[in-house]
Amino acid sequence: MGAAMRRIHVGNALSAFGLGFTVPYLYVYVAQVRGLGAVTAGLVLAVFAVAALIVLPFAGRAIVRRGPLPVLLVALVTAAAGALSLGLASTAVTVLLAAAALGAGQAVMQPALATMIVDCSSAETRSRAFATQFFLQNLGLGVGGLIGGHLVDTSSAASFTLLFAIEAAMFLLLVVVMATVRMPHSPRIEGAPAAGRGSWKALLGNRAMVQLCVLGFVLFFACYGQFESGLAAYGVEAAGISTSALGTALAANTLMIVVAQFAVLRFVERRRRSRVIAGVGLIWAVAWAVAGYAGLGNGSQEMATAAFISTYALFGLGEAMLSPTLAPLVADLAPAGLAGQYNSAFALVKQLALAVGPAVGGPLGASLHAPYVVMFLLFSLGITVLALRLGRELTGVQDQPWPGKSRVVARGGAAEPVAADA
Repeated sequence: MGAAMRRIHVGNALSAFGLGFTVPYLYVYVAQVRGLGAVTAGLVLAVFAVAALIVLPFAGRAIVRRGPLPVLLVALVTAAAGALSLGLASTAVTVLLAAAALGAGQAVMQPALATMIVDCSSAETRSRAFATQFFLQNLGLGVGGLIGGHLVDTSSAASFTLLFAIEAAMFLLLVVVMATVRMPHSPRIEGAPAAGRGSWKALLGNRAMVQLCVLGFVLFFACYGQFESGLAAYGVEAAGISTSALGTALAANTLMIVVAQFAVLRFVERRRRSRVIAGVGLIWAVAWAVAGYAGLGNGSQEMATAAFISTYALFGLGEAMLSPTLAPLVADLAPAGLAGQYNSAFALVKQLALAVGPAVGGPLGASLHAPYVVMFLLFSLGITVLALRLGRELTGVQDQPWPGKSRVVARGGAAEPVAADA
């Protein structure tokens, strides 16, 4: 890892640590501590998604034109202002405005940091770099949430103001760290499309990227979009899972990612990306089958709880397989110089899935237990089918870049192929 990549990873960890302080307690803070009610708290959570959907289409073009670092710095300052304002806000209007600023800044960080990782890595090191990013994000969120939980006091608004102030400080510290980064030019691989105008029309003309976006929507809809909504409601209503067991299940998911990430990386980094994603679909289908046993089987409550926790752990295993696969694939599909726009487009798809997932899964998981499990089991099998179809659209280098070391080209400027080995 070069100095720039080390700073980027520190930045990822700091931003996740800051978010971990506040995200788990946002609903309680708005609804109970500030006394603004459940409706306002729900609107705040919706504002996060809406703000992301509004800014991400513009973020991609800004990254292409200005570079990822200036865009990241603006996003960090915006998020810091939003976090601090949220900690001081006491009315519905000020809370919603602060949440919009925090949500917009947070949304732009993701593609900006991803583009910086692309620019500081090669085709051979990119998967490991994104796996490290995912590992540090989960570790930062977990540690931040754990410390934040010991600092908050629902009877004291000042304790929550402290949390949001710490989050703002993390973002500002990250501004200082990122301002020292010296970005290299992005390395390219032979077979990537030539640079173009960067329009959305051109992006939609890239069949492989469109298929990857469809696949990504299903992935995020069927997994991340269910964690704290449909699957949690299903566990409580159908399987009789206690709130403490639900917390244990979420911890098992994070623990699986932290423990398995680099062991899984050794397994997936020299295999075809499309087949790795297809394998994730099969693993998640098993996870939904286990969830079905937890809620619909005739075993004891202890067995149901163990099965439900195993479901979250299996999801974590799939996530660990995806982290070194999806983001590098987006980068390798992007024309030279347009990684920022492609990262923003994929982040936009993710936000759409995270907005639709809870709205669909929440009511189903709470009331229609069997249809809920069957539907998402089929979605998981659909991931496998879509991944195998995507593999037919990818070049050999895009699907499995590591054997193509001789095809990696020089850094910077227009890509010129290096002579392949005989």
